[in-house]
Amino acid sequence: MDQNKPLVITISRQLGSGGAYIGHQLAKRLSMYYADHEIITKTAQELSVLEKDLEQQEEKFESFWKTFLRYNASAPEVYIPSSYNFFPTTQQLFETESDVIKHIADESSSVIIGRCGFHILRDHPNKASVLLYCDLENRIKRIMNIRHLTEEEARKTVLQSDKERELYINSFSKTKWMDARNFDICIDTGKISFDNSVELIINYLNLRK
Repeated sequence: MDQNKPLVITISRQLGSGGAYIGHQLAKRLSMYYADHEIITKTAQELSVLEKDLEQQEEKFESFWKTFLRYNASAPEVYIPSSYNFFPTTQQLFETESDVIKHIADESSSVIIGRCGFHILRDHPNKASVLLYCDLENRIKRIMNIRHLTEEEARKTVLQSDKERELYINSFSKTKWMDARNFDICIDTGKISFDNSVELIINYLNLRK
């Protein structure tokens, strides 16, 4: 680790494993910048598209163009303002988000949530990469409570998210998403509470110094 460079913590997470909460707490405890929605905002600005469109497409291996064609097949009269006529491909989205993430990591100590950050910042001189995972049933229960879904709806949401993220990450990193060798620390949040996971990561950082 080069402690003269900003510290960056990347968090790769399964849906329902506590990534947002743990990321927020780490940023708060360590006085670091929490980078999640701002990545969407800056990427949308760079690509001149709407944030809500990026949110629907993030970490999914499908081009915006396919999404656009599918949408317009059922809504042929929809009006798209000229400034939003461009729908980037998944490759263009990944490349732009990569530039945004690298810029954030160079500017300040940050907690980077998802978006293949562990791979994009693999050469960053002061980085810790974290993988958060959990058994399926616990994740389903969490998503049911957070999003007020039925068990069937939550199960479908979690499984779909896993499938989309795995394809996206495997495609761009050229490695297996859940391969522990991609990360400095892997935590099963079904066995360790979210707050204890925060403590574990902080202890790891202190030990690594």
